[in-house]
Order: sequence, then structure tokens, then C-alpha cells
Amino acid sequence: LAFGYFIALYDVIDIGLAFSPTSLPYTGLTAAEASTVVSMGLFGYIPGALILGYLADKIGRKPVLILTALLTGVGSLGNALSVNYPMFLLFRFITGMGIGGDLILVPTYLVEMVPAVNRAKYFNLVYIAGWAGLGLGPFMASVIVLANPVIGWRIVFAVGATLAFIVLVIRSHASETVRMLALTGKVQEAENLVKDMEKKAMERTGMRSLPEPRPVYYQVKKVDPFYVFRNPVYRVRVILVMLSIFFFYFGEYPYLTEYLLWTSNTLGYSGSLGKEITSLFGIAGIATFLGSIALRPIVEKVRRAVLTTVAYSVGMLLGVIVAVYGAIAHDLTVAFLGMLLTNFIGVGWSNQMNYLNGTENVPTYARATSFAFSDGFAHLGAAISTAIIFPVISALGSFTTWVGFQIPMVIMGLILIAVLPNTINRSLEEVNEATAGV
Repeated sequence: LAFGYFIALYDVIDIGLAFSPTSLPYTGLTAAEASTVVSMGLFGYIPGALILGYLADKIGRKPVLILTALLTGVGSLGNALSVNYPMFLLFRFITGMGIGGDLILVPTYLVEMVPAVNRAKYFNLVYIAGWAGLGLGPFMASVIVLANPVIGWRIVFAVGATLAFIVLVIRSHASETVRMLALTGKVQEAENLVKDMEKKAMERTGMRSLPEPRPVYYQVKKVDPFYVFRNPVYRVRVILVMLSIFFFYFGEYPYLTEYLLWTSNTLGYSGSLGKEITSLFGIAGIATFLGSIALRPIVEKVRRAVLTTVAYSVGMLLGVIVAVYGAIAHDLTVAFLGMLLTNFIGVGWSNQMNYLNGTENVPTYARATSFAFSDGFAHLGAAISTAIIFPVISALGSFTTWVGFQIPMVIMGLILIAVLPNTINRSLEEVNEATAGV
């Protein structure tokens, strides 16, 4: 799972470096076309998340996880071989579908297979690897692009394709989640899997007996995954989580994919200055990886919604303010500090908390579908903002636009604090089925 997330999040950011001022002239695309290609990948997230998420609730997590890796690999390979604008659009859309499904199913699989007492810490382990893709990915991609701008952008995409096909093979050896096995009537298979997990856990920890279980009683009803929207509690949770992630993506994705284009097209960064800010942006990406590690000691001590709001306000809002101010002032030291803050807390914390919010607050029978709705439609925020940011900058100015794109997510974070339950050390069934019903 961790390796799969490394690939998915590497691919999210690699396109920003592939279309950097250094390599863009060799892709055959204009800046406007490159921006549209970025948006096309984001539009692919939506059908990918919704279709693959629904399939995962109907036929299981494992087979669909294999399919997401296949789509990501084919799309990335196609982009590496693209020779014209239509090819870029087509294969970026396919990649987007694969990533959209993967971003839904990895956290869904994970929360269904780990104990409540340390659920966020297990989640964090996967995100440390994933953020290595989002953090180390820009560094690797920037080195490749700067070393050979002519074909470097192709190699960046080819690396993602190769790793995705490796993930496909790894996932073929995984098991289905315990909760999904039980939900589909495969109780004995689920029991055998749990017994094997318990046996290995006792051997590795030296425990002689297992702690007593905490029974949770609730009604089971065979319904379609979309039935979840008929329950008012779940409906409110899903919509609010969707809006919070929508506005987070609305502010985050322009930073990840358009910041370098903005420094080139609007601020006139080129030549050695363009290479320097490209390099700094890549190095700052490592802070995302470090930020995910720094989150680990507090992730099980502070409510998810509170950490989400801190990440939105301190990381994204304040970090982007500093990064944009520094770039406008041509003070690359200040810009670099802003990049570090944005990546360390804004990117490094927000995504993890968003995905915990999206998967912990819905029932098992509709977990993938509900989160697909939240995260899938939320990616419209990314698609819209990356498509409109340059026209908005032309109308309102750079600083006002960049800051304005961050403020809505902070407001949504405060709303989440008031609405979402505390999920720390509580089983998924206790948070959902036993209290909110079917």
C-alpha cells in the first residue's frame, strides 16, 4: 500500500516538473496547453474515483486496487511516449482515472485492516511513503529535467509507469479486507485471516494472550452503496468532507502544478533564475516527507478535524502567502521558506487528515463509494482552479489571487470541528453503524 501511494503521489507532482520552464519548450506544448493537460488529469480523477470506488464496494477492494495500478501505468507510459497535444490529453486522463481510484482505495483498504487504537499511526506509515513520492518525487524529477531538458520530461513519466507496473504485481498477492469479507458473507475466510493476523502479532510482540474484544452491536442490512445518502447523518458528513477537500484542492493544486509556470509566465523568471527557483521548488518538496514524519507523535492525540484546520491555516494559507511574496519580491530565500512551510504542514498534513476524515466517518458497505464522492467531486476544485488561476491573476493580481484561493479551506476546517465526531481509539463500527445506523 505504501509503495502504491508513493507512485500515485509521485505522479501528482511530476507533471509540474515535466512542464517546468526548463523543459516545457521540448514537449511541443504551449503554456496554455500544458495547463489544460494538467486539468485533464484532474478531470480523470472524478470518474476514476466514482466508478472504481463503487466497484470496490460491490466486488471487493483487492481486484479494483489491481485495476487502478494498471490504469496508472498505461497512462504514464502513454504520456512518456506522447508526441502531440491530443496524446497528452488522452493518456493524462487515463492516468487521472487510475490515480483517482488509488487515492480512494488505499486509505479505504487501510482503515479496514488496522486496529482502532493506532489507526492514524498505521495510516501515517503509508503516508510517510506516499509523501516520499510527493516530497522526494519533485527532487528526483527536477534532477532528471535539469540534467537533460530535451528528454528528461519523458523519463519523469516513464519512471512513474515502471513503478506502477511493479505495484500491480505486488497487489496481486494481497488479501481482501477483513470487513469486506465479512460484509459479503465470507465469514470463515475473514475469521481465518484475523486468526493469522493475531497469531503473527502475538509472536512478534511476545504477548501470551489477546486483549478482550469490545463488542459493538448494530443492524446489518443489504443495500446498495448509494443508500448511504439516504441517511441524514452520513449525508451531512460526506458533503462537508467533500467541500473541505474541494477547497483544499482548490488552493493546493495550483501551488503544486502552476507555481513554477506562474513564476515564468507572470513574473518573468527565466534562464539561471528560472533554473534556480525550479531547483528550490524541487528541494522544498522533501519537506512534505519530513512533515508526515513530524505529524506521527501527535496524530493520535489531537482530533482529526483540529489537525485538519491547523494544516489548512498554518500550512497552506500562511505558507503560500510567504512563498508568493518572496517570488514577487524576487527574494528566493523568502520564497523557499514559504515553500518549506507549505509542503511541511500544508501538504504533509492536510491530505492525510482529509483522507482519515473521508474514510472513518462512513459505514463499511459504502466506504469506498462515499469517499469516492467526497474526493472525486472535490477534485473539481483542483481542475477548476488550475484552469482559471492565470485569468484570475490577470484580473485581480497575483498576491490577491493566491491568498484568496487558500481562505475557503480554512473556513471549512472550522466547520468540520463543529460537526465531525472524535474517532480516536474508536472502531469504525462504533463511530458509524452503532451510532448512525445503516
